[in-house]
This record gives sequence, C-alpha cells and structure tokens, in this order.
Amino acid sequence: MGGGYLSKEEQLKYKFIISLEGWDVATNLKWIMSSNSIAITPRLKYETWFMEGKLIPNEHFLLIQDDFSDILDVMDNALTNDKLVKNIIKNQNEYIQQFLNPNIEELLGILVLAKYFYYSNQVKLDNFVIELFD
Repeated sequence: MGGGYLSKEEQLKYKFIISLEGWDVATNLKWIMSSNSIAITPRLKYETWFMEGKLIPNEHFLLIQDDFSDILDVMDNALTNDKLVKNIIKNQNEYIQQFLNPNIEELLGILVLAKYFYYSNQVKLDNFVIELFD
C-alpha cells in the first residue's frame, strides 16, 4: 500500500476517512460528514462554529483511541454492522444540514460580530439584540 496524496474526490470513494486534529480542528470533518463516507477520529478536542462538542461518538463518527491502536477493530466492527454504518451516515448528514442555510449562517455571523463589538464597548445595542446573546 503506497502512501501518497489523495484528493478529496479520491478519498470519498472509501467508506472510512480518517479525520485528525492537528494544532486546530480537523478541517476535513465537515466535508466527510456531508458525504456517504464515515469519519474515523480520536476524541475531538477543539471546538468551532461547527459545535464539535455536540458530535456523539459512534453516532456521528467512529471513535478510535488517540494512539490508533483499535482502528482495525473499529473498522472491522463497522464493516460487519451495516445498521451502525447506515445510522452514522444518516446522523452525520442530518447534523450538517443545520449549517447549509446561507441566510441563517449570515445572520449568525452578524450576531457574533454584534456580540463582540457590544462586549468590547465598541457599539451600543438595543435590549432586544442583547437578549439574543443569552
């Protein structure tokens, strides 16, 4: 098995794709969860707008040990458990849907900026906007 670069399109031909965090989040997790492949990852440590902390192991992705020692067992189990695989794909695809509405994403971005500018005393806001922060 040769090691080399695989494009996203080439990776998506596989049932499982490893998603690893480095100094920051695993950026491939979003497009894996938008596909019919399943992310295999150690416990996620970083949190972004994607709310990684809400992802449930073995419901949205396959969880492996930090040292990868159980990756073959996890893959073998999934390969023999069609129900698990179908559920993960369904759950991950449903999870990603909340981020695909460009109008909501734009409004959320505006609210994040408003909250930042408000708490850094750069703008004054009406109470109805401040109440949205809670």
